[in-house]
Amino acid sequence: MTATDDAETAAPPSRGSPAEVAWVFLKLGLTSFGGPIAHLGYFRDELVARRKWIDEAGYADLVALCQFLPGPASSQVGFALGLLRGRGLLGGLAAWCGFTLPSAVLLCLFAFGAAALTGPVAAGVLHGLKLVAVAVVAQAVWGMAKTLTPDRERAAIALAAVAVTAFAAGSLGQIGAIALGAVAGLRLCRDGGPASAGRLNVPVSRQGGAAALILFAALFLAVPALAAATGSQGLALFDAFYRSGALVFGGGHVVLPLLQAEVVAPGWVTNEAFLEGYGLAQAVPGPLFTFAAWLGAVMGPAPNGVAGAAIALAAIFLPGLLLLYGALPYWDALRRYPGAQSAMRGANAAVVGILGAALYSPVWTSAVLAPSDFALALAGFLALTVWKAPPWTVVLGLAAAGGALPLIGA
Repeated sequence: MTATDDAETAAPPSRGSPAEVAWVFLKLGLTSFGGPIAHLGYFRDELVARRKWIDEAGYADLVALCQFLPGPASSQVGFALGLLRGRGLLGGLAAWCGFTLPSAVLLCLFAFGAAALTGPVAAGVLHGLKLVAVAVVAQAVWGMAKTLTPDRERAAIALAAVAVTAFAAGSLGQIGAIALGAVAGLRLCRDGGPASAGRLNVPVSRQGGAAALILFAALFLAVPALAAATGSQGLALFDAFYRSGALVFGGGHVVLPLLQAEVVAPGWVTNEAFLEGYGLAQAVPGPLFTFAAWLGAVMGPAPNGVAGAAIALAAIFLPGLLLLYGALPYWDALRRYPGAQSAMRGANAAVVGILGAALYSPVWTSAVLAPSDFALALAGFLALTVWKAPPWTVVLGLAAAGGALPLIGA
């Protein structure tokens, strides 16, 4: 038996149930503030460091793959983790529902007339939630750097990734950094020790993956034609959000201009309602793609309300999940080759650099605006790394502290 075989058999992936996956991701969906990069930090802390569902390198491999694919990267990572832990598709869907539905339901309630948060105390609470993202992302960078950049070569790749993303902002810069990291890894990371290839044991057959890719393409090509031929507003609504989800890389804020073109330009949603919903989406936990639920609910032409929200929500997430489900079995087999392992070491180091760059912008620059903000973010970081506090306690603590600052004039 080889050293790599030992590595593969020594730490098999743990298995649970879809119910367990749903419960864990529901807690994450209720407490994960701060956008996709922060979500990856929450996932790492809860599922890699605490629950040991997957090892550090395997987690970074999933992050790298999801950065390459169109769709909401953090939701795709969560879906993949649910697949692995929950024994297949039911586990993946349980993870998606648990992580996505809390923010979707909240945005629907806002759309149906619930009062939005206003006033200085409410603004302070929202600012405190941004500081939580600073602490969580800093913890993720710290922990992943110790594991994935243990030598000079991989530290250099991470630094180069920071430079690439600094000068080429957006999803294209992130994809380019990972690609360059993989190329550098082929040359510089040949002696990185046994990789984690084979540990994931993705519960998706190649036939199932191929079927998902065929379904993705069929929906992308057929639904526009069907909507035009039938004049169905429901199909047109599904098509608008499906194409938005299929064409965006990096997820998060990148999808906003696509959505604006799809729903504001034809007059389905006013620009004022679009911007109001975008602002509210910043105040809720979970993925920003749930903004689609708001748009579907407030839309002028029927289907709208609950039906419109459900169609829009399902349509915008579906293409990214189909692509990931289709890619996983082929990608997992590719990881077994020595050259692919070297490339993944480089790509994983680049992921650390991308997270480090995101820690500064937009996470730090949008949250740390005063010395008191720095003190609170540092307290949250120490609570997570030194005192091993559960993330939800840090969320509550910093939100309460942020709401108290306006009262004391800080």
